[in-house]
Amino acid sequence: MSKKRIETTCVQGGYAPKNGEPRQIPIIQSTTFKYDTGVAMGKLFDLEASGYFYTRLQNPTNDYVAAKIAELEGGTAAMLTSSGQAANFFAVFNVATCGDHVVSSATIYGGTFNLFAVTMKKMGIDFTFVSPDATEEELDAAFKPNTKAVFGETIANPACSVLDIEKFAKAAHKHGVPLIVDNTFATPINCRPIEWGADIVTHSTTKYMDGHGAAVGGAIIDGGKFDWMAHKEKFPGLTTPDDSYHGIVYAERFGMGGAFITKATAQLMRDFGSIQSPQNAFYLNLGLESLHLRMKRHCENGQKVAEFLAAHEKVEWVRYCGLKGDKYYELGQKYLPNGSCGVLSFALKGTKADAEKFMCNLKVAAIETHVADARTCCLHPASTTHRQLTDTQLAEAGISPTLIRYSCGIENADDLIEDIAQALDKI
Repeated sequence: MSKKRIETTCVQGGYAPKNGEPRQIPIIQSTTFKYDTGVAMGKLFDLEASGYFYTRLQNPTNDYVAAKIAELEGGTAAMLTSSGQAANFFAVFNVATCGDHVVSSATIYGGTFNLFAVTMKKMGIDFTFVSPDATEEELDAAFKPNTKAVFGETIANPACSVLDIEKFAKAAHKHGVPLIVDNTFATPINCRPIEWGADIVTHSTTKYMDGHGAAVGGAIIDGGKFDWMAHKEKFPGLTTPDDSYHGIVYAERFGMGGAFITKATAQLMRDFGSIQSPQNAFYLNLGLESLHLRMKRHCENGQKVAEFLAAHEKVEWVRYCGLKGDKYYELGQKYLPNGSCGVLSFALKGTKADAEKFMCNLKVAAIETHVADARTCCLHPASTTHRQLTDTQLAEAGISPTLIRYSCGIENADDLIEDIAQALDKI
């Protein structure tokens, strides 16, 4: 048959049981693995053979699920991590170390921004943050001789901006560095960044991929198209001998399709141990099996709710790229023609107190720090995650006192709209 379509991959990708083997991906809940000889195990430690010896590095359950995600994204290799934060850290740290520089879109998830601007800065890695709307000239000016990567989010959380992947990829490749794209909100169902020029894709699998608020996790996918050896001087970690593995050169041994993930596993997972548990990987796979069905409903609900809010007299503005007239509508049509996601942001007319009252009167949507779940959830940053800030400080952070982040689940859209309507009636 021809190459499997993405819906079939969601259900059957990554794992093909042989005669008499389990139909569902087995949970290999073991920390370690037995070998008959030390020589056989030694080959694993030297990366001369494939296999498993300690779950801190790799586990069969995780690899089955990672293979499915790689197939969904159109990549050549993938790995699971303990969280989306770990995935983004590993993806960047795999190519950038002390003394290096990274260009990043400014409108990214707050946790990722803090990871880059505070924690990794303490590690000696400098970041320049640029507007996702930067011109090619402005983007080009952000690069330095020691720049090692460019980072962005397909759909930013919570700004709901859409990244011009081709523009950012063009700039990255002009300077001989890879583009890393966090594709959490769009998922490969609605956008495959590798097809638009991205080199590395990351996910917080905690969100839509899991979809049920059951398991925290992350994933990194290598597109297998970036030629590390062509830029040998920029990426010594991939193109020069690794003394901790008897002088192996990852780009030579594993090629463009395997070097990045092998190094991230053999070095970073070995040393940091941010592995996803096999149990969580199993839960993740259950979520992936229905991802193509759920994303369609998330997008349908997101569009209907956004249209309702945009027409309501008590709503100041709505950010959702599916709305005609939205700042990112055209980019959304280019990169996300089948829908973006179920997450939108909007601001109420009125005060912070009005927004708090609105939130308290919601009956269907739950107030949570979570997002991209089968159940509708929402957040008022000014009274929760950013409650320590003054109105002036909120404005500087790009968060108005009445901003609401609303994540449409897969319930009936009319119930969500009726719930929003009755809560708006009370302010």
